[in-house]
Amino acid sequence: MKVRSWTACDMDELCRMTKVYGFDLDNTLASSKQPMKPAMIERFSALTARTEVALISGGSMDVVTSQVLDVLDGTADRTHLHVMPTSGSRYYRWNGSAWALVYSHDLDPDTVATVESSLERHAKELGLWEERVWGPRIENRGSQITFSAHGQYAPVEVKRQWDPDNRKKQALAEAVRADLPDLKVRSGGYSSVDVSLNGMDKAYAVRQLASALGIETWDILFTGDRMTPGGNDYPAVEAGARGVSVTDPEDALGLMDALLARLP
Repeated sequence: MKVRSWTACDMDELCRMTKVYGFDLDNTLASSKQPMKPAMIERFSALTARTEVALISGGSMDVVTSQVLDVLDGTADRTHLHVMPTSGSRYYRWNGSAWALVYSHDLDPDTVATVESSLERHAKELGLWEERVWGPRIENRGSQITFSAHGQYAPVEVKRQWDPDNRKKQALAEAVRADLPDLKVRSGGYSSVDVSLNGMDKAYAVRQLASALGIETWDILFTGDRMTPGGNDYPAVEAGARGVSVTDPEDALGLMDALLARLP
């Protein structure tokens, strides 16, 4: 199934059919590990004041908080916001004073140790253990372990240029997958590989969201920058959500304006 750019879609029809607007975070709403820019803060906050919005990210809750939740402006309605970090293996709702955990599926300590060992060993064997890093190469996000070749906080351009054809990530994912047949190992962002419990991906997230809200998955419109088969946003579409693609946060800003122009 090919996911089209939002600019090629009938936005009037999409808005008529959509009950929840879901978004990826990194390279969709904001640059990787960076807070949303002021223009996006304004649009995203305004969107939550008008409709139900879901944030489904591969990042940890701490990262989601720093990039989005801590920068929302006074127009935002947090009760309309569904926060699903680590690809939906955690789910948070606003309780009036704080973000309350609805559910979580965390990896146990023994599994965490096994995953971290496999990632490090195979990255070194494949020559992917880069010397220059920005932050930890391997991050325990509770319900997901993520390997980032140049570290969690590497500049976006460094991440983007590291593996333009995805061969490095695929090689590492295949090697680690052989060690961990009972876990889900997948290519993440530009330079990352994610390991989680089987079934914990954005398909799971949209199914859980639909169940929680008493709607169907096709009532959800999900937007991301990695919307081709194998991309970490694509499982949302495989689960039945309608999808549109964006190239970067600037492109997503145009989508936001199109949505806000059509929503009451």
